[in-house]
Amino acid sequence: MTRYLVGRLLGLVAVLFVTSLVVFGAIHLAPGDPVTFLLHGRPATPEAVAALRTEHHLDDPLAVQYAKWLGGVLTGDFGTSAQFHQDVADLIGSRLPGTALLVAYAALLVALIGVGSGILAALRPGALDRTVLIGTGVATATPSFVTAIALVSLFSVQLGWFPGPGGTPVGLSQQLHHLTLPAFALALTFAGLLARVTRSAMLDELGREHVEVARARGVAGRTVVRRHVLRNALGPVVTVGGTMLAGLLISTSIVETAFDVPGLGSLLVASVSAQDFAVVQAITLLSVAAFVLVNLLVDLLAPLIDPRLSLHGEGSS
Repeated sequence: MTRYLVGRLLGLVAVLFVTSLVVFGAIHLAPGDPVTFLLHGRPATPEAVAALRTEHHLDDPLAVQYAKWLGGVLTGDFGTSAQFHQDVADLIGSRLPGTALLVAYAALLVALIGVGSGILAALRPGALDRTVLIGTGVATATPSFVTAIALVSLFSVQLGWFPGPGGTPVGLSQQLHHLTLPAFALALTFAGLLARVTRSAMLDELGREHVEVARARGVAGRTVVRRHVLRNALGPVVTVGGTMLAGLLISTSIVETAFDVPGLGSLLVASVSAQDFAVVQAITLLSVAAFVLVNLLVDLLAPLIDPRLSLHGEGSS
């Protein structure tokens, strides 16, 4: 266990190191002088340009620039935003709670809708199963921004049940009210995918011999489902669900922009448009770190739920 964990942590560090090289190198692969991006077309005196190059270490060798940037990142210094003229770490810290609440809300919806509908489809073959398959097919094929437009048009403009894009909610209850439509827009595609995974895992378990034996011995149907089917089916569901949680983090940029939610996703989109590379580098690096950490936690959690899965990702049966 310890050896496996150390190996995964070393792999995590290696992934982050390679990511940092790619993220840092991207700004230098972009055409044009980085000073031009920092000035955003504004006129500047030679003295101002020289000061800007010194501030951002642009006259140093590339390896020295990377070492200074990475050293700052490791100490929490991601530089200064050229767009907002604010420390990047403070800027991200102010946007992180909104994104975290939106992702948590969407993850709860994915779990409830995805697992619930998948179980119902597996246990109720026929019309209900076909309805779930059609519904999940539509959900997975519909882009998040299309879902966002449809939700706003129906529930905000026509019915008036939820506020539209924008606004400044105060308190947790108002925040959840404002985030309901964005959370559904973010969750529906992933819920459709998880429902299909849950249905498939449940059907596999329902067809196994030990389930037939339990039924033949007269064990109650609900007990068979709870002890022999659902428990064994949770392994792949949790594994896929963890990957989807990481996907939710990446997908927030579209939904936050569509609903004008002040989170990391909308900040990333605005920073890319404004060529604010310090912010783009920081959010990209943190997103990759979150993605890798979530996958590591899922790999550690899966064998605890389904003992047939080893820590090396191989089934023992």
